[in-house]
Amino acid sequence: MLRSLARAAQRLSMRRPEISVELCVLLTCMFFAVISSAPFWKALLADRRWADASTWTFAAPVFIAITLLHFAVLAAVCNRWTAKPILAVLLLVNACAMPFMQDYGVYLDPTMVRNIVRTDVGEAGEYLSVTGLMRVALYGGVPAAVLLTLRFSRRPLARAAVVRCVLIAGAVLGSLLALALVMKDFAPLMRAHKQMRYLITPGNYLYSMTRVLTGTIRGEAPARTHLVGTDRHTASAAIADKPVLFVMIVGETARGDNFSLNGYARDTNPRLSNLDIVNFPDVTSCGTATEVSLPCMFSPFGRDRYDEDTTRNHDGLLNVLAHAGYRVLWRDNNSGCKGTCEGDGIALQTASQLSSVECPNGRCLDEILLRNLNVVASTGAENVFLVLHQLGNHGPAYYQRYPPTFRRFTPTCDTVELRKCTQEQLVNTYDNAILYTDHLLGEVIAFLSERADQYRTAMLYVGDHGESLGEGGVYLHGLPYAIAPHVQTHVPMLMWMSESFREDFKVNSQCIRAQATRAASHDNVFHSIVGLLAIETSEYRADSDLFESCVRHALRAAGRT
Repeated sequence: MLRSLARAAQRLSMRRPEISVELCVLLTCMFFAVISSAPFWKALLADRRWADASTWTFAAPVFIAITLLHFAVLAAVCNRWTAKPILAVLLLVNACAMPFMQDYGVYLDPTMVRNIVRTDVGEAGEYLSVTGLMRVALYGGVPAAVLLTLRFSRRPLARAAVVRCVLIAGAVLGSLLALALVMKDFAPLMRAHKQMRYLITPGNYLYSMTRVLTGTIRGEAPARTHLVGTDRHTASAAIADKPVLFVMIVGETARGDNFSLNGYARDTNPRLSNLDIVNFPDVTSCGTATEVSLPCMFSPFGRDRYDEDTTRNHDGLLNVLAHAGYRVLWRDNNSGCKGTCEGDGIALQTASQLSSVECPNGRCLDEILLRNLNVVASTGAENVFLVLHQLGNHGPAYYQRYPPTFRRFTPTCDTVELRKCTQEQLVNTYDNAILYTDHLLGEVIAFLSERADQYRTAMLYVGDHGESLGEGGVYLHGLPYAIAPHVQTHVPMLMWMSESFREDFKVNSQCIRAQATRAASHDNVFHSIVGLLAIETSEYRADSDLFESCVRHALRAAGRT
């Protein structure tokens, strides 16, 4: 019986038509060019009409070039044994990438791929949806299943090598000739919109992943550059009995445009508007994703000098504070500190460590960051710098970022499939999360006010980057900085200081309020905090200190530059 079944299966296998590996690779690359790269064609032909013959004479050579270039690369690594697994994996990964590019307007450049690689399971899980899984099955699972049923023809090794080399060379030459036909139109378009190449799949993520991996394994990391911080002011005998308690809150995905403090028509800051704060309405982020903005804002370099390797191997603000004798604590309700809280003297607490029970959907509301804060400020015998890293307005699950009591703007978008929601629903949901952040900041200020007799207390809140809410068909964040819309780079920033903090640090409140109306950026964060707290370090730059002209403490009076 078993022998009969085996013979029947063998006969069935023998009846399947054979196909060469090269033809299989070519057909798959055509599928990549047409289906997987649909966002590229939408962007490339945005100003053209399909009814015009010129559109076809432009698109056809580009299609040929993309297909042949992918073929040349894949044909070099695909043979009878490797073709099926390699092409099947690419089909599935392409299908996973398509919803991000089509639904959210994502470009798979090295920065975005780095974000994906370093994200956590909870964050990644929020992007899953029934519709998305169906699309993965349709555009990835079905073609991969068909691929796995194919039967490859065989050639003698020598002949196969010659044929393969000729075909690869012909593909490279053919792609160059195809591009030559449209170079007059294609080259200026790609020069003006370089980011468009990150919509060509799978070339986009294969190139970006290579960049990320080569940067990771380039060799042994250089020795970390240490910065020594010397806190002169707080050592003064006159005020040594009252240390500093400074809380810095890093907002997540908060649009400066949606803060009523910045002129937004809807009242999203009812609590903060009644508090004595200093608001900075014109602040620009260092990047359009946490992976860049977070390390950048804590570093002394600024956006123009930002380099990932240099920044990650160089002390930042928290290291300087720790060297100056501060007790430094990072509380995280997000996907980590991206290297900014590494080093001696810096403690890390995650949401899971702060919560005694599992948070719904594995993601805690931001009030978890306030758990047992009284323990942090219990001794009153040391300077404390506390960072609270919010989950904030992280999308696409905006509706999970606030408790039901903050669902004030309705109707809301209660799904991660943002294109299913109206613009009104999406903005309502996003603004409810801003309302919750307003509440959180109010709670922190209340906590600091209660301890103003024990500490010199202050708070700084700054967002890491903004967000697109469907404007121009773009959602979420992470667009290349050169083309990122204002809403992805305009972030909120505000500050609160207790009376004792202002007095002891000789802060001119009117001066700071005047300075706050000027344009600022993440470039100012390191230098402004270092300057305000009178900490000496070789990296301090007075021209990047927002408070430099508004503070007259003893250190500056002694002639500090």
